[in-house]
Amino acid sequence: MLIATRFFKCVFTTLNTEPVTLQVLYSLFSMSSKLESPASIGQMKHVKDSWRMNYVTGDLFSCPEDEALAHCISEDCRMGAGIAVLFKQKFKGVSELKEQKKETGQCAVLMREGRFVYYLITKKRAFQKPTYTSLRQSLEDMRSHCVKNGVRRISMPRIGCGLDRLEWAKVSVILEQVFKHTNISITVYSLPQKTETTVMKGNLCR
Repeated sequence: MLIATRFFKCVFTTLNTEPVTLQVLYSLFSMSSKLESPASIGQMKHVKDSWRMNYVTGDLFSCPEDEALAHCISEDCRMGAGIAVLFKQKFKGVSELKEQKKETGQCAVLMREGRFVYYLITKKRAFQKPTYTSLRQSLEDMRSHCVKNGVRRISMPRIGCGLDRLEWAKVSVILEQVFKHTNISITVYSLPQKTETTVMKGNLCR
């Protein structure tokens, strides 16, 4: 609308002073269009599609304190094995999670010490196994919350690939598909293999 207004203003000014040819009209319109040209699509895409995934060997809970955290749980919020035990011990809030009444394919959220902690609901009962579909749906739900609340960085374990037995090669593809058109970066933490095995066995005995 602004472009059209300036264009016709130029035309009327010219009409009052001299005859107008098609070439003159074309020149006036071109000049007006350049004044209001938006940022190029390439520039806009560069700003939006800054997603990336980083890998770190170490303790997940040593990540920067301003980064969100994420892991997988069941609808019943038992968190009785694997890294879920550590999340329950560190952040508590089991009753708060249950009150959110999230179902498989959704994501429950706690706010702890100024950052969000995401609980991806990937199965109904703790003894069951998730599917790639339920994992994708819960990640999409988490993405929506991140975008709405301005979350730019998430740290997580190799979700679904410990006791839940999903394959990381497939899970990493899902992560890319879900987050590739966002400005959210994800850092994936893995313990050294020997340490991870010891932790898993210890948590299973609880």
